[in-house]
Amino acid sequence: MSVDAIRLISTKRIFADGLIVQTVVWRLPVPLPPSRHRYKYRLCCGRGGERIVGCDNERGKGDRTHIRGVEADYRFVSLEQLLADFIALIKRETGRSPWANCGST
Repeated sequence: MSVDAIRLISTKRIFADGLIVQTVVWRLPVPLPPSRHRYKYRLCCGRGGERIVGCDNERGKGDRTHIRGVEADYRFVSLEQLLADFIALIKRETGRSPWANCGST
């Protein structure tokens, strides 16, 4: 990561049943093409080596979601909306909130 990047969020939550929810968000000095915003992010929810839900942006691909192995474009509106969408996807795919009943952080 660039020395000018600022880490805004870095969390990892581990549930008793092995579910892991991790969020990492950086603010960049310039957008990472083809994204137009100045965030680099990696949001992931998985268990036992399987990524259940993920959101990320990588150079050349842009903003993406990953849901049980299916990758799709994501329309980035704001960081707040990205996090809300990630939580909603986790609830939809796992049936629970990613912030309740954690074993550890």
